[in-house]
Amino acid sequence: MRLSIIVPVLNEATALPDTLDGLRGLRTAGHEVIVVDGGSTDGSVALARSRADRVIEAPVGRARQMNAGAALASGDVLLFLHADTHLPKDAADVILAGLDSGRHDWGRFDVRLSGRHPMLRVVEFMINLRSRLSGIATGDQAIFVRRALFQRVGGFPDIPLMEDIALSRALKRLGPPLCLKIRAVTSSRRWERHGLLRTILLMWRLRLLHALGVPAETLARHYR
Repeated sequence: MRLSIIVPVLNEATALPDTLDGLRGLRTAGHEVIVVDGGSTDGSVALARSRADRVIEAPVGRARQMNAGAALASGDVLLFLHADTHLPKDAADVILAGLDSGRHDWGRFDVRLSGRHPMLRVVEFMINLRSRLSGIATGDQAIFVRRALFQRVGGFPDIPLMEDIALSRALKRLGPPLCLKIRAVTSSRRWERHGLLRTILLMWRLRLLHALGVPAETLARHYR
């Protein structure tokens, strides 16, 4: 099987080169990398052109961008990677071996936050535990799914926030996720910029409101 790694981008010139350079070995092994830009003005597109197999433009919005990349992907398995997230070594081998077992058609990695603050270790532990218990994955965990299954559930819903959770719920109805213990490393910049406690409370609030049926557009305004 072959992976198509889809990276949605919007003004990620600082983080993007390292992320894409980390995928060079996967490209050499025959997997493809598709960068989907949502209208960057910081040179992200130019930085991506020599580091990806395809660089395309799509209407801004992570769900729309990832769906656009998926529509052009040629791989058997789609992997959705944030521009500030790094895959672990041997990620492709671990994914394909897990899916080849026949017990799973989608999954995610455990996550590690990049910062050194001790509370970040608690945060990442809780993220991984919650995901393992609930069967719900977030975008920071590098969700992967067989292309046929992604198409079957209709891709990401066209909403401005919580698109990863919505997709996970749709996929979970058809089978449990492959929860890989090896870790993808994602930037802790959001937590450090806005404060750990404040960010934790915000994310809990958004998840609660989402569970109560508050529209994603309203949640996106709270998030911003």
